[in-house]
Amino acid sequence: MDTTSLIVRRASRGLAASTLLCAAAALVATLSIAPSEAQQPKPPRKGAQAAPPAPPPAAIEPGAVGVWIDHTGRGAVEIIPCSTLTAGPAGTAAPPPPAAANPAEPQNLCGRIVWLQNPNDAKGKPLIDDLNKNPAKRGAPICGLQIIGEVKPQSDGSWDKGWIYDPEQGSAFDVELRLRNPETLQVKGYLGVKFLSETYLWRRAKQLPPKCPGI
Repeated sequence: MDTTSLIVRRASRGLAASTLLCAAAALVATLSIAPSEAQQPKPPRKGAQAAPPAPPPAAIEPGAVGVWIDHTGRGAVEIIPCSTLTAGPAGTAAPPPPAAANPAEPQNLCGRIVWLQNPNDAKGKPLIDDLNKNPAKRGAPICGLQIIGEVKPQSDGSWDKGWIYDPEQGSAFDVELRLRNPETLQVKGYLGVKFLSETYLWRRAKQLPPKCPGI
């Protein structure tokens, strides 16, 4: 046998074995990487800026609109934009709100009684507004009666220059509404000047009570 051919064949076998060993070593190195390391995202390139985190959603201020349990705990008043209230004002001759309102503009607020703990008198009949100083308005059921009207938004965040009606006196007063916090509404009744006033705190109803019939 030719010595040169034998050397060439042995060299070829050695090169093939060396190639297989290198491939096996690369495969072992790849398999030895931990899955957590293999799945890690590549760090950003130098000079690249990471995307800023999304800001948290802004808190929504509920305002004075909603259902409020009054200071006695025996009644609930629903405060809504006057443009959505069709009943006429009680205890006052104030004109009704306009037929249409621009939703983009701040709206006046009105309120009506929507729940009473005891809606009936001792005889089992519905309580009525029999003390109203306006005889034409007497006889209306207390449950469902409008008692707040045309309270206007102010620059300091309150609502003022409207009226509130007290069925127990049959009289209407000036009123200011102001949020102490999202769950507490300050109701201040006064006559002309706020130096002489009465202030009550109403709490937002966590669960809506059953509304008066017809509401």
